[in-house]
Amino acid sequence: MVTVKNVHTFYGKSHILHGVSLQVPERSVIALSGRNGVGKTTTLRSIIGFSQPQEGSIDFNGINIAGLPPYTITRMGIALVPQGRRLFTSLSVKENLDLAAHKSRKDIDGWNHKKIFSLFPVLDQRRNTYAGSLSGGEMQMLAIARALMANPLLLLMDEPTEGLAPLLVREIKNVLHKLKDEKKTSILLVEQNYQMVLDVADYIYVMSKGMIVYESSPKDLANNEAIKGKYLGVGRQ
Repeated sequence: MVTVKNVHTFYGKSHILHGVSLQVPERSVIALSGRNGVGKTTTLRSIIGFSQPQEGSIDFNGINIAGLPPYTITRMGIALVPQGRRLFTSLSVKENLDLAAHKSRKDIDGWNHKKIFSLFPVLDQRRNTYAGSLSGGEMQMLAIARALMANPLLLLMDEPTEGLAPLLVREIKNVLHKLKDEKKTSILLVEQNYQMVLDVADYIYVMSKGMIVYESSPKDLANNEAIKGKYLGVGRQ
């Protein structure tokens, strides 16, 4: 579905991504892991169009989307769950969902209010509550729900468990498993929770200093003590 090939992205004169290449097959969960500040978020920003690559290509269903504006990319079927949630805090839960609904995709057998509230019952209970009044876990659920309302073919998720208590991390992991089981949406997941990555991902890329330095199945990564220690800060279990 998505092929990122030799992408170089800059912030001003700062060279952030150094020839990043990765693939996200259809109906898969691909994880992008690594320490803070290695370029994981910039990779997502390059795909969605917030940061324009200066070199390389990003092919989405056979079309090079590198350089296109974000609104065009989202209309093609890519949605982002951003780091920090970025909700419209002065609007209600329902209004946040309404704003994200993709008009041209409403009639497909996909995500609507009923299905969203079935996946996130707590949001049904808080549908008329201002988003700014939600707890951190509820805000993260709304951020995911808002992205799903666009009925994306590809869902980009940037640190969805960051700052959440262990119980809420498990809830987010369960949501990812349900999305994976549906086999309707591909997911590119940026996540530092090592155990969660092993549990939900079909394939894992590891980044360091703006480059992909390792890629493998979860099982192979779990058995590679050198890579875990050097690039993920994970010691022997």
